Amino acid sequence: MVKINWTPLSLSDLKSVFDYIAEDSFRYAQITVNKIYFHVSELEKQPLIGRIVPEFDDWSIRELISGNYRIVYELVNKSQIDILRIFHTARKLDKDRLNR
Repeated sequence: MVKINWTPLSLSDLKSVFDYIAEDSFRYAQITVNKIYFHVSELEKQPLIGRIVPEFDDWSIRELISGNYRIVYELVNKSQIDILRIFHTARKLDKDRLNR
């Protein structure tokens, strides 16, 4: 199994997602964050299930889609994945925002 490492930036993103949604619905915020955690947990068993992020064309930078959110992660090595960012699908993703 692969170890999942949440970067400080990705945890901050997740908190921002929760806070934003919770302004309207605390329950929906919980559901959304739980879905994101579930999708990330799937990476432990299948680290290659995400597609290569089209903006970067780098085999090691991949993403999963969870509702309206892109979970961007890096295959660091065979035993570790770093969750880099959680982005709303409407936002532009560029290399400067990954801070890796």
